[in-house]
Amino acid sequence: MKLTVLGSGSPEPYSRRASSGYLIETGEEKILFDCGGGVVSRLIEAGHSPADIDMLFFSHLHSDHMMDYARLVHAAWEMGGKQLRVFGPRPLQHIHDCLFGPEGAYAHDLRARIDFAPSQEVWRARGGKVPRPWPAPEITEIDPGFALDTGQWRLSSCSVPHAQPHLTCMAFRLECGAKTFVYSGDAGPCDDLNALMQGADLLLHWCYRLDGEPAQPLMAQMTPTPREIGELAKSAGVKRLLLTHFRVHMDAPGNMASALTVLADAFGSNAAVAEDLDVHEI
Repeated sequence: MKLTVLGSGSPEPYSRRASSGYLIETGEEKILFDCGGGVVSRLIEAGHSPADIDMLFFSHLHSDHMMDYARLVHAAWEMGGKQLRVFGPRPLQHIHDCLFGPEGAYAHDLRARIDFAPSQEVWRARGGKVPRPWPAPEITEIDPGFALDTGQWRLSSCSVPHAQPHLTCMAFRLECGAKTFVYSGDAGPCDDLNALMQGADLLLHWCYRLDGEPAQPLMAQMTPTPREIGELAKSAGVKRLLLTHFRVHMDAPGNMASALTVLADAFGSNAAVAEDLDVHEI
């Protein structure tokens, strides 16, 4: 497997980091985990096409994890791509319908592209057939504990504390051959996540705040620091650790150096902070 970091940031607008998005290549398939703002541009920068994505898994439906969903679907459709399979918690279908349904936000645009005679000419010239179909990704709403076995790889999941009861929030474990990738989503510490990450070859874990950084009491219990994440990962037998979801102030030179020092002390040398467009063999 191979991981390409497409978005290692937060909701904050930031040129260094797009919002959350991670591409896993299993050899035969390209799987996207989350699709926050800026992720489609990073996908293209990394040499991939929106039409190449086979599956998309949403960890949860905060905007910084799904803002580029509409762009991904529209771009893949515009390129005549394969049918995208999309998995995520409720109300994923409702959100999709609000964007791409018959009365959705993009309905007027789609009708113009499908029914306008000059647009039909352009579509035919590109090898398309008329009538042009409406974008139709296959949507599957899932709950924590969802599992999928394709015969080539196996995905499992669990609930993680983050924005409940307003949002269902999940972490994912992907096993392909002898390798295992775990993505925490946005997650506070919990027993289910500890079990999910056991023995992972690569753990990608969100990090919202630094050690010693002030935090409100309710946020503190759901936002583990680099030291806390490193200790949890080490106790779970994780082989390699990447922190992600860094906010702008966390990249200040002193803050980044401190985070890396603490992380190495808690976990060991095989740990780092993810950066957009980094590629990691698993």
